[in-house]
Amino acid sequence: MQSYTIGQAARLLGVSPDTARRWADAGRVATHRDEGGRRLIDGRDLAAFSVEVAQNGAGDEEVSYTSARNAFAGIVTAVKLGDVAAQVEIQAGPHRLVSLLTREAAEELGLEVGVQATARVKSTSVHIDRA
Repeated sequence: MQSYTIGQAARLLGVSPDTARRWADAGRVATHRDEGGRRLIDGRDLAAFSVEVAQNGAGDEEVSYTSARNAFAGIVTAVKLGDVAAQVEIQAGPHRLVSLLTREAAEELGLEVGVQATARVKSTSVHIDRA
């Protein structure tokens, strides 16, 4: 399972590294240390926490508004595989994006909960790039 540094988690959550660090210090999201002593967050834990933050608001930071420029870097929060199609949900800061793609494409990209990915939006289609 992929793990994320505090800085990477902050970018995916749309907050400052200081805010992500404070949340980890307060126990809002579980961390562990790597061999080098860096604090890491398990991808599944970060995915669940990103949904919680989006639903409850970021807390002490203001939400910034910008034109999306069609690319949403985030974390996969759900994958539903059917026989032919897959439904993939990405939480990108306060934005939840859902994409329908072929099962084959989802498997080739290795999309699973906790994986970092970017949703690219063109009109009504959402394309996902694995980071």
